[in-house]
Amino acid sequence: MIKILCVGKIKEKFYRDAIEEYMKRLQKYEKVKIIECRDYSNFPVEDILKQEAIELEKNITPKDYVITLEINGNEISSVDLAQKINNLYLSNSSLVFVIGGSYGLHSSIQNRSNYKLSFSKLTFPHQLFRVLLLEQIYRSFKINNNESYHK
Repeated sequence: MIKILCVGKIKEKFYRDAIEEYMKRLQKYEKVKIIECRDYSNFPVEDILKQEAIELEKNITPKDYVITLEINGNEISSVDLAQKINNLYLSNSSLVFVIGGSYGLHSSIQNRSNYKLSFSKLTFPHQLFRVLLLEQIYRSFKINNNESYHK
């Protein structure tokens, strides 16, 4: 099972449509669950990060392999991500990807991370990044199953 923990909700219909499409495609390969945690505002940044961390931690179990999405994480290719996912499934039944809020992730979540992953040094809107992550997970399953997929 793959869980994707996200801070905030998707408001724009076109992002929801893209997410729905990739969730539908992924059903063929693996159960994927998106869990949206409340985002906080109107507080000092450190308080926001702490509150978001509390919400995220409620959905992480000790047996989960946690991959945090961080700008300073490891940048890898799609093929490397596919291999990593494939290898992780040999010893883990649950992979958890964590997408933080506007201010990133609290240090407690970063410390819980088993692997820090970065898609780029660029900054992406969180809604778009959720689509990008789902697409890359889908691409990983296509690669691991030796199925063609556009490049």
